[in-house]
Amino acid sequence: MGLLDQVLGAATQALGNPGQPGGQPDWAALVTGLLANGSVQGGLAGVLQQLQAGGLGEQVQSWISTGANLPVSGGQLDGVLGGAGGLLGQLAQQAGVSPAEAGEQLSQWLPQIVDRLTPNGQLPAGGLGDIAGMLGGLLNR
Repeated sequence: MGLLDQVLGAATQALGNPGQPGGQPDWAALVTGLLANGSVQGGLAGVLQQLQAGGLGEQVQSWISTGANLPVSGGQLDGVLGGAGGLLGQLAQQAGVSPAEAGEQLSQWLPQIVDRLTPNGQLPAGGLGDIAGMLGGLLNR
């Protein structure tokens, strides 16, 4: 089992994602795939940097640290990540839902994914770029 499988499995278990029964999107795979794509707002590294610059640095740091993850709302993500024309719009299009629904789902998945990628409470030695590289490399396995 690779690291990506472990991240997706742990996040799915933590959030109780039913997978795709009844035509529901596989949010874990959609979010992870979108974040691994470096051309999409810089991938995970770019998204985390945008969130920090947009006033959500405390939340991002809590996801990386070993403590509890601070929540973020879909509305906060919409404000920072550009709504329909940005990352949320792309996620919504892939999932076949509204940008508001994509924001709500991303607000649940993003803290879990970042938390699972930083189990020791630290970014890899190379920082955010290494995390994005890990995701990208693993998705292309």
